[in-house]
Amino acid sequence: MSTSILNEDQVSVKGCSIIYAPKGQAGEYAPLAANPYRGCGHQCAYCYVPAVLRMTRTEFDAGAIPRNNYLDLIAKDGRKYRQHGITEQVMLSFTTDPYHPTDNTLTRDVLKSLASHGLGFCTLTKGGQRALRDIDLFRPDRDAFASTLTSSDEAFSQKWERGAALPQDRMDTLRAFHDAGIFTWVSLEPTLDCESSIDIVRRTHEYVDLFKIGRANYLPMTNNTDWESYTHRMVELCNELGVRHYIKKDLQQYLPHGYYNPLRVQQFHA
Repeated sequence: MSTSILNEDQVSVKGCSIIYAPKGQAGEYAPLAANPYRGCGHQCAYCYVPAVLRMTRTEFDAGAIPRNNYLDLIAKDGRKYRQHGITEQVMLSFTTDPYHPTDNTLTRDVLKSLASHGLGFCTLTKGGQRALRDIDLFRPDRDAFASTLTSSDEAFSQKWERGAALPQDRMDTLRAFHDAGIFTWVSLEPTLDCESSIDIVRRTHEYVDLFKIGRANYLPMTNNTDWESYTHRMVELCNELGVRHYIKKDLQQYLPHGYYNPLRVQQFHA
């Protein structure tokens, strides 16, 4: 019999810190998450994570380092989740990227561990085709693959996301997972340029199952952005194309009254 107890959210297990329930804006993306690495290497100029982790940007951007004894620790948490019958998707990752540019082989073992303990998983990455190594582990009826896209323009991406896979690489990888029967979604956050985000939906909607749409709150370049107009245009486009979407809390004030905008939808194919 399990000696652990669930938190009030009835999804996360009290005392577990490796598999945890993200809060705030991160909590809008997934009920559970895990971060196998410290640092990243994609060198995104807009990234806020170094400040959260109290790392210098230089240290954070230098590359991702596996956290100590991570496989043993996640298996320990995984056993507690299995004892409670929790089968939710665990998202990798909020404070790193599971398919960062250096040695990311730990990611494959983490996905295996989550599956072996009865959990689903989702990866959110800017790593593009690096993720294809693990496509065989993704189960159409349990798991999801996601990518962050800020622009389809290579020059724009190379300015803001110097170490990340180029946008077309990421879009091609989304298509590959979609063609393999895996649920795909795109994070349109941060929105650095409204026209770019709208263009991404037009370009990718045939192989993306869900768009999660947010804004940028901490970049001076977006201080004068008309977020109300952006929200209205994005909602109109998504409905015109018939694509599922979630408008994040920072933009929900601009939604029509009573607009259907569920926080959680099924992120796998039944």
